[in-house]
Amino acid sequence: MSGSGIASSPRPRETRGRPARAAEAAARLDALAQASGTDWALGTSASVRAQVSDGPAAESLHREAIERLGRTDVRITCARTQLLYGEWLRRENRRTDARRHLGIAYEMFSQMGAEAFTERARRELHATGEHVRKRPTGSGTTLTVQEAHIARLAGDGLTNPEIGAQMFISPHTVEWHLRKVFAKLGIVYRRQIRTSLPEATAAMA
Repeated sequence: MSGSGIASSPRPRETRGRPARAAEAAARLDALAQASGTDWALGTSASVRAQVSDGPAAESLHREAIERLGRTDVRITCARTQLLYGEWLRRENRRTDARRHLGIAYEMFSQMGAEAFTERARRELHATGEHVRKRPTGSGTTLTVQEAHIARLAGDGLTNPEIGAQMFISPHTVEWHLRKVFAKLGIVYRRQIRTSLPEATAAMA
């Protein structure tokens, strides 16, 4: 009888031990992040906690991570947070939302030359039903004329359908171009376009 107790004990530790240890590690990291108080530390902590959370709590943490890290200069971490959120959204069967964040991650990683992450984002996009052809990484950071035009309109507050109507392209095409604009400018939100665009257009000139 004592043998049966020994044989059955490892399984609970295997199934419950790892998540518990991960949650404990995330809590310790958050304590350090709170003490630091920087966007990088708090954003990184939110991203880690999102990965050990479920449901609305996980989504809120993913969004917090993107918000905070978007205010830092650590583009690789920001891109990875977009990727993690996009992957989470895909698992939640929210494909349209997932495509937006996975597309941003794909463009950012591609511009940085992070080949493994670029391919991972491409595969995730493919899983949402969006086909993205492989292309060389590190293809430049200067906005094209069309990207700059779309960026200016978006910075002025126009929606994707309004931009599409002016440029005679679909809202989906506008969204695709904006993903590349975000990656090249190193931003994650439309409201950041106005402050980031002048430097980019100067580089074009």
